[in-house]
Amino acid sequence: QVQLVESGGGLVQAGGSLRLSCAASGRTFSNSAMGWFRQAPGKEREFVAAINWSSTSTRYADSVKGRFTISRDNAKNTVYLQMNSLKPEDTAVYYCAVRYGVLRLGDLDYDYWGQGTQVTVSS
Repeated sequence: QVQLVESGGGLVQAGGSLRLSCAASGRTFSNSAMGWFRQAPGKEREFVAAINWSSTSTRYADSVKGRFTISRDNAKNTVYLQMNSLKPEDTAVYYCAVRYGVLRLGDLDYDYWGQGTQVTVSS
């Protein structure tokens, strides 16, 4: 079993930045891919970014490419999402998730999820 706890969400003005963190505990973090997803009110959950175990491969949704950066610190069992140039359309609950295996983009491919952290971007 894996527990994931997100932090770092909040209210920010458009153009601002936030850094989300997701700390994992429980089962070993080895050979895992980590992903960030988000869900806005009335919308389906969507992929944001993902990173493989060795940090040699990352993927981003087109909507965040060039603005968001995913990274991980395996020694701390933590994955981060640096979000810059935030837009009102980035407002959502952000979730981190882990899967054991290669990097994938679909939420159904992920095994464990955090409880989410709210990000609100005001115009």
